Amino acid sequence: MQLKEHYTIEDLLEIMRILRGENGCPWDRVQTHESIKKSLIEECYEAVDALDSGDDKAFANELGDVLLQVIFHSAIAAERGSFTFDDVLYELCTKLITRHTHVFGGEKAANEEDALDTWEKNKKKEKALKSYTDTILDVPHGFPALLRCQKVSKKAAAAGFDWDNTDGVLEKLCEEARELCGAKNEKERTEEFGDFLFTAVNLARHLGIDAETALSASTAKFIDRFSRMEKEILSENKSLEGLTQAEMDVYWCKIKQNSDKK
Repeated sequence: MQLKEHYTIEDLLEIMRILRGENGCPWDRVQTHESIKKSLIEECYEAVDALDSGDDKAFANELGDVLLQVIFHSAIAAERGSFTFDDVLYELCTKLITRHTHVFGGEKAANEEDALDTWEKNKKKEKALKSYTDTILDVPHGFPALLRCQKVSKKAAAAGFDWDNTDGVLEKLCEEARELCGAKNEKERTEEFGDFLFTAVNLARHLGIDAETALSASTAKFIDRFSRMEKEILSENKSLEGLTQAEMDVYWCKIKQNSDKK
């Protein structure tokens, strides 16, 4: 296979066939669905990171890695006689048509909300989800815990099982905080901390905040402030290890105040 200026999906399929073939790559040849399944998740995260960076070339590169995982799994499945990449395309195209009945069918969607409602209605029909419990159980267990919590609580709220207002969620969060403080052993602390987080995610939903995005932003903010704190400490020929918690707090508050002024 020679380098080209442009490639097609057929080129990609042929490259994978060669890599998995008798004279192909020793590593690629021995991979299984199980051995590479984590890569599918990791590549998706890397694509999101590239998107957030604003680097379109990097984003295109990482989307290619996501596509590679689809091709890889399709090739493995084809070898065991299960399905091919053509089957993947069929499933995807069929799904897009049957769930967009407001575009390809006789239904109408006046706005984004109507379109999402139509999608969900068709999804329930295709998956034979007859109850609200069915829709909750349909949320993948493999989702990150925070994302899964958001999905589950949103579906429960769709059934009317929800707080009437934000004040009710805040009261519940305070209640969960008290129960966490009163936990007597590791098992109780773990359970109560989980309840606290679950309620906090519901509070975010009521406030119109994406909990995953908010936590990610706060983590990035912490890393930035920690980095600048350590840099200032090192500039004074000191080290974190040589400072007490109280001394570090002085530097932290200084960095925080400078950040808040920006």
